[in-house]
Amino acid sequence: MSEDGSELNAIELATELTIAWLNNGNNRVAAEDVPAFLQTMHATVLGLASGKVEQEEAVPQQDHVAAVSVRKSLASKDHIISMIDGKPYKTLRRHLAGHGLTPETYRERYGLRPDYPMVAETYSQSRRDMAKRIGLGRKARSADTGEAAAESDAGDAPRRRGRKPKAAE
Repeated sequence: MSEDGSELNAIELATELTIAWLNNGNNRVAAEDVPAFLQTMHATVLGLASGKVEQEEAVPQQDHVAAVSVRKSLASKDHIISMIDGKPYKTLRRHLAGHGLTPETYRERYGLRPDYPMVAETYSQSRRDMAKRIGLGRKARSADTGEAAAESDAGDAPRRRGRKPKAAE
């Protein structure tokens, strides 16, 4: 192939890749950043076409831009809005795990305080109410309280355990 033909194919391929990347709704790019991205894409395609792959010595750590502000993420008591994608969640743990993050790394990435909640307030309250209703968190009866109850019922017949006997007909 001639050099001009491969150059033209590289330009077309870089353009198509850039258009496809920009059409993805998850990518937010300012208009002034598009030419620089297209140039980078073209250089990468040319490098791959020629077989010369240049390795970047040190990949700079990516600055993560929050999809929403901290105030907006906590604006509702019914949900927490993720700073990754701007969608509401009752709890962020599973969402973060899907992105390979822990709550600590999520807080570090977006500069959040250590007490930033991972669960929406109303969801947490409903879980707390349900746990109390089924008896979680209560201490087991101790032997002291059982003895005191037995002493007060000393005049009565001992209590039987198990099912009540069937009534005789």
